[in-house]
Amino acid sequence: MTLTAQPTSTTGLDLGPAAALACRACGHRLDLAAEFACPQCFGPLEIAYDFGRVTREDIERGPRSIWRYKSLLPVPSTVESYPNTDPGLTRLLRADRLGAELGIRNLWIKDDTGNPTHSFKDRVVAVALAAARELGFTVLACPSTGNLANATAAAAARAGWDSVVLIPASLERAKILMTAVYDTNLLACEGTYDDVNRLATELAFEQEDWAFVNVNVRPYYAEGSKTLGYEVAEQLGWRIPAQTVIPIASGSQLTKVDKAYGELISLGLVDDAEYKVFGAQAAGCSPVSTAYREGTDVVRPQKPDTIARSLAIGNPADGPYVLDAVRRCGGSINDVTDEEVRDGIRLLARTEGVFAETAGGVTVANAKKMVESGDLDPDADTVLLITGDGLKTLDAIEHQVGPKATIPATSAAVREALGL
Repeated sequence: MTLTAQPTSTTGLDLGPAAALACRACGHRLDLAAEFACPQCFGPLEIAYDFGRVTREDIERGPRSIWRYKSLLPVPSTVESYPNTDPGLTRLLRADRLGAELGIRNLWIKDDTGNPTHSFKDRVVAVALAAARELGFTVLACPSTGNLANATAAAAARAGWDSVVLIPASLERAKILMTAVYDTNLLACEGTYDDVNRLATELAFEQEDWAFVNVNVRPYYAEGSKTLGYEVAEQLGWRIPAQTVIPIASGSQLTKVDKAYGELISLGLVDDAEYKVFGAQAAGCSPVSTAYREGTDVVRPQKPDTIARSLAIGNPADGPYVLDAVRRCGGSINDVTDEEVRDGIRLLARTEGVFAETAGGVTVANAKKMVESGDLDPDADTVLLITGDGLKTLDAIEHQVGPKATIPATSAAVREALGL
């Protein structure tokens, strides 16, 4: 493996409508580059845009992937010409049976299990890879709770890049195998995800040629989550749902879906209408929901202890911005127990034929809780984001499901077992 190439100059970049990096805390702007912290106040950076004219027709003529939205993303104008995993345009399912169970009359499931590595992380990694290529990197890297590891390793393999993936050693076995199969440089580290993330941040400064998708190119990476919001609106006939329930790990997905809705409104691609976003966490790692309940702006770190390992980020980078978004629009943030997570997985599978990982169980279970508490309006159009495939977290339900009975291979035994 060769890990010696240095990033090229960041002048003259083709990153589409991206105009600058802007600090989310103080507003300071700087040129597009591989930066993630404001030099003035150390606040997080995000992409600022200079959008041209964008029409629904232009988008609809685009490829059946996230690249149909490239005029809204920080990616090169030629992004489709390079090998990539082409994620996105996953199905939006009308979920009447689940809605009847939850008491929601107009319910949809955004099923992102259909992405190339079976989670929404393919979206953010594809954008990060496109930006990293333009910025001059040649090695793709990440710290991960699992889904990002899968997506980074696959995207690098498809692009012909080397990759380095850091994971907690306690990660689900399925996610480890689904990363290792791509022949990445996979390193299992002792400690929690937050320990692994700190290591990645240190390495990002030491290894200048490595593009850590969620560290030194994080501002670009995070914008990939906007495509979930774009797709939901387009698939609903170019309108924003009144309510969207979104799982919280780092919190970036919720803030970027909210950003996507705002962009669609400001560009005139959808009607200006009020909407609410709702955050969903597991009780065993609920720093953002705890801050929301306490009415504080401070998200205090927690040590994760939950089966929802893909959401087990005890010190979420976007936590304060999640609080801002949810409070601004009148949503809420809740959490559920591990047993409720398992129930949510089984309920979604039984009613809609969608097998979600634990993050999906968190979303469904929290939606149920929010309806019961009155947070969710049962008459409003509602979308639940299901962000990963249940095959990745089989251990979560292996003791809850199985054969109804073990029987002789006779029709009489079948009748007896089924009480016929």
